[in-house]
Amino acid sequence: MELGRLEYLQALVTEFQVTDSTGNKRRCSLALSVSSVSSHPPPISLAEAKEQVLANLANFAYDPSNYEYLRQLQVLDLFLDMLTEDSETLVEFAMGGLCNLCLDKTNKEYILEANGVEPIINCLSSSNEETVVSAVTTLMFLTTTQSRVQTTALPVVECMLRFSLSANTRLSNLASIFLQDYCSPLQVEEARNLSKHTAVGIPLPKD
Repeated sequence: MELGRLEYLQALVTEFQVTDSTGNKRRCSLALSVSSVSSHPPPISLAEAKEQVLANLANFAYDPSNYEYLRQLQVLDLFLDMLTEDSETLVEFAMGGLCNLCLDKTNKEYILEANGVEPIINCLSSSNEETVVSAVTTLMFLTTTQSRVQTTALPVVECMLRFSLSANTRLSNLASIFLQDYCSPLQVEEARNLSKHTAVGIPLPKD
């Protein structure tokens, strides 16, 4: 990486914002420099350009040495904003980025203070498996004594009960861990009883 780490991340954020605000359909050179193995990649659309830049930012969120830079560049806010996008791919990458970041205590506190739990819960209704898995995992990481009232609210517990019965082993195992480790037996029983008297709510994601 020729640029310094902060400068490179700043350039990625700027490119995403410019592409987002102006509709500039030029090739995202910074995104392609990371993801492309070809010296002459084919032209990409505006949507693809945004997706590539956001995917790169989410990948950088894996590395704890980037956390301070990402906070400084307000990337956590960018990820939270993208959770309400119509594009399932943008939501997937944003949710994955938040999942990576919330392992850090400072990032966790920031997401909670920014009222990030609600849009994350909304991602449980996504038809994209990766988005749902990231959302469930993120809710686990965000659960504290104070936030538990949100992260394990009754609709969430009901959703986890349904996920635990999914034929998708990855999702069912994760939901079972959520129910066992983050919910009280009383919460689970209340959600189970309520589910018997209500219509099916959050749909299962597509395999």
